[in-house]
Amino acid sequence: MQELILSPGPAKLTPTLDPTHQMELILSASPAELTLDPTCQPELPLDSTCQPKMTFSPSAAELTLDLEHQPEETLAPSLAELTLEPVHRRPELLDACADLINDEWPRSRASRLHSLGQSSDAFPLCLMLLSPNPTPEAAPIVVGHARLSRVLNQPQSLLVETVVVARALRGRGFGRRLMEGLEVFARARGFRKLHLTTHDQLHFYTHLGYQLGEPVQGLVFTSRQLPATLLNFFPMVLSPRLPWKAPNLTVQAAPRGSKGPPLPPPPPLPECLTTSPPAPSGLPPKSLLETQYQNMRGCPIFWMEKDI
Repeated sequence: MQELILSPGPAKLTPTLDPTHQMELILSASPAELTLDPTCQPELPLDSTCQPKMTFSPSAAELTLDLEHQPEETLAPSLAELTLEPVHRRPELLDACADLINDEWPRSRASRLHSLGQSSDAFPLCLMLLSPNPTPEAAPIVVGHARLSRVLNQPQSLLVETVVVARALRGRGFGRRLMEGLEVFARARGFRKLHLTTHDQLHFYTHLGYQLGEPVQGLVFTSRQLPATLLNFFPMVLSPRLPWKAPNLTVQAAPRGSKGPPLPPPPPLPECLTTSPPAPSGLPPKSLLETQYQNMRGCPIFWMEKDI
């Protein structure tokens, strides 16, 4: 058995090692130079099953970091960098905007793209909340969306619909930023009031200054060639009622050849009611917990409005 000791010294000695011996080397990158001293040899047990064990202790300067394997952190866009742009001025973002809306309200892609394609400066108008893409020369990221329509008989009002923010960014102030941007956009074009409906975001809009209001009718389209008098006709048409029909009380002719006195004349027909039933004395009081309005699916909704 051969014994070896690693110790620093002025001379470099190269001993002759027996290949049957196993040894343990501890390498340490220190300023001193290590040499082998054959005069002082530690006892090393001979074990054929053991393999040489090497322990490396590199200095701090030798440590390198692989940036490709570092965890990626997704940062939310800054509120100050957000912009509000009409969708018809950014046609390259139509698909991304349709995906954002369909993630909240599923609908056929063709129908959604057709609806977004109707956006124009003459209203209805679809606005997108955009964030700059971190990748240079890449398209912006669609963060939110809202649709604005004119209100019938209220030239200074707009109806806000289809308000949505990306799911991953909710609860970070982007909804408030979107609604504040709508107010600035509408006010710059001469409008002074916004209307909207909500089902489950009542307190959110209340914190933004909205109050319970009355229903309004948004115009799906606007055309200068269509007179306003014709548009005024549509909301005045009430839900049609089936006309009252008098029962058939015509006298059946007596069969020929029958004997006996003739039948008496029928009684006079009742007069048709021309007056509608009286309207309720007053509307129920407004409450943030109850509403008398429902959407087409029978879901309760709250009409809200805000002066801007």
